[in-house]
This record gives sequence, C-alpha cells and structure tokens, in this order.
Amino acid sequence: MITIKSASQIEKMRKSGEITKGALDLIEKSIKPGISTKALDKIAYDYIISKGAKPNFLNYNGFPGTICASVNDEVVHGIPSKRAILKEGDIISIDMGAILDGWHSDAARTFGVGKISAEAQKLIDVTRESFFEGLKYVKHGAKLGDVSAAIQAYAEGHGYGVVRDLVGHGIGRNLHEDPSVPNFGRAGHGVKLVAGMTLAIEPMINEGTWKVEVLDDDWTVVTADGKLAAHYENTIAITKTGYEILTL
Repeated sequence: MITIKSASQIEKMRKSGEITKGALDLIEKSIKPGISTKALDKIAYDYIISKGAKPNFLNYNGFPGTICASVNDEVVHGIPSKRAILKEGDIISIDMGAILDGWHSDAARTFGVGKISAEAQKLIDVTRESFFEGLKYVKHGAKLGDVSAAIQAYAEGHGYGVVRDLVGHGIGRNLHEDPSVPNFGRAGHGVKLVAGMTLAIEPMINEGTWKVEVLDDDWTVVTADGKLAAHYENTIAITKTGYEILTL
C-alpha cells in the first residue's frame, strides 16, 4: 500500500535525511587509499548516533553493517570488513540511511579512491546524471514509468547496463515501502505519482552487462562480467509543484 505523508511527516523525514547526508559527506572526506570499509562503517555509525538517530541498515534482515560498502564490481550490499582495504584507483559505493523519530531516509553515492581512471569517473558521473534525468519527470500526476524510462534511456544511451534485479522503493515509517521504483520501464505506464509520496530513487548502473550475481555471503551483489558498477540514490518527496530532495 502506498502511503501519503503529511507536511509534518515530511519535515521529520527531512531531518532524518539531513543526518544521512551529513554521514555521507563525512565518509567522502574519509575515503583514501589504505582505509578499510569497516573503518568507514564506524565513522557512519558514530555520526548517526551522535545526532540522536539510529542506522536503519544495521541488523536489517540480518545485515551486519551501518553502511553497504560496495567496491569496484560490487553493485550493492557489500558488507563492511576490516579486510577490505581501499586502494588507489578503486571506486566505492556507499549506501546508507538513518531513522530519526521513527522516520527513515536512504541515500547512496559512488566515490573514487585517490586518482581513478577516466572510464570509472564517467560511469560515476553518468549514474548520478541518470538520477537527475529521471527527476525531470517527477511531478504530481505523472506516471512512475516516465521516471524509470528516462533513467534507462540516459544510462543505456552511454552504453551502460541498467540493473534489473534491484530497484528503488517507497520510504517513510519503513525503510522499504510501496511502490517499487525500477530504473527501467515504459513511459506512460506504472503508478500515478501523487503529492505526499516519498520515494528512494536509486539508479544502479553497470559498465557492462545489466546482469548481476549474489556472492556466497548471501548479500553482496556483483556484476556478472566483473566490470565496474556505480550507485546513486536520494530520498525525495513529491510536491504539488514537483519534488524536494530530502538527502541532498
């Protein structure tokens, strides 16, 4: 069931979103060759707790981290580890969120570690840009398929694969709510967007094939061809006149 949030409820999500953004900004400043993804996880945990909030990923369906830390060909759900040491030229996707006063936020960014290749930077840039291409179609009365189709067209127009197995979602009192928000689809189709809906839109874009596999840890999703993947996500609220990004 899709839930419509009131202005006061969206304000609570806005405050939660500010904490998630702050944690991501702090992580970005901390990413460098030689740091472990476990150390990044602790930075995020400590920051969220210091703001009076809770990490919403930690122990969610058994997930053992505050952040998902996905390196290079890892698309999403990478488990933070002391053994996962970042090195020059890596890229890392950080997906995370917070709960404040019972309201969730969720966002993701992909960062370069030190100096990265032009190809890796382009993938990161196009993934981020595909989010904003989709956002152009977010408004009261539009169809969700308009957003999904725009993301897909932009990413595939640059020769990349759009992950099919994982999608965005509604968000609010729960981390995952209706509706599902695919990064692929047909314009003019899907759920009608209504002011007060809150969504986590999150393009997951692969350098090569859109196909993915899950590792033996039952969490980490990787590209089927071993090529790079990038991820960009924000929590948004739909308004009468368009949208508001709550995690940016």
